[in-house]
Amino acid sequence: MKQTNQPLNVAFVIFDQVEVLDLNGPLDVFVKANVLHPNAYNHYLVSATKEVVKTESNTTHILPQYSFDDCPTPDIIVLPGANPDIVMNYLQDQNFQNTYTNWIVAQHQQGAMLFTVCTGSLLLSNTAVFDHLEVTTHFMAIEAFTQATPKAKVISGVRYIDQEKVLTTAGITAGIDGALYLVSKQLGEEIGNTIKQLFEYRG
Repeated sequence: MKQTNQPLNVAFVIFDQVEVLDLNGPLDVFVKANVLHPNAYNHYLVSATKEVVKTESNTTHILPQYSFDDCPTPDIIVLPGANPDIVMNYLQDQNFQNTYTNWIVAQHQQGAMLFTVCTGSLLLSNTAVFDHLEVTTHFMAIEAFTQATPKAKVISGVRYIDQEKVLTTAGITAGIDGALYLVSKQLGEEIGNTIKQLFEYRG
């Protein structure tokens, strides 16, 4: 971590049709962590532009705080997922590749930790970020993820996998598990356990 007086920049990447709990579950873990350990994290929502982002099924509309052009340099990138069909479309969408994918990969190459939630990992399956790592994703995407990342070892039946600079989680609520694990690793088990109690979470 940075020095104690310097919060870690945590960029939550949002895009059209993002899965709501993929985003909000981990986000709330970091919010609660800051209550218990003030100034630990500077968490923010970032998108390709500052335009409103529609979540899954257009249920809610979110306004990102930053675009890729003006956001703080991230120490951690949290990439939520979406419906597998949406993800597969994005993998063929050149505009998405030129904006989201290129920015995420570039930030990771410059040192940012990558934390994918659910099918967020599948969104990066056409890159080399998972090469020679153990990774996971939502059970419905395991087969597609395995085929798309032949140089990675895709593991099913786990909630999350930590590979130091890459943390991948299984489906939806597993993002909460991954965030609790990461916060506990960085700030201590006591804070992680307290957040779990506040959530009344038994995951």
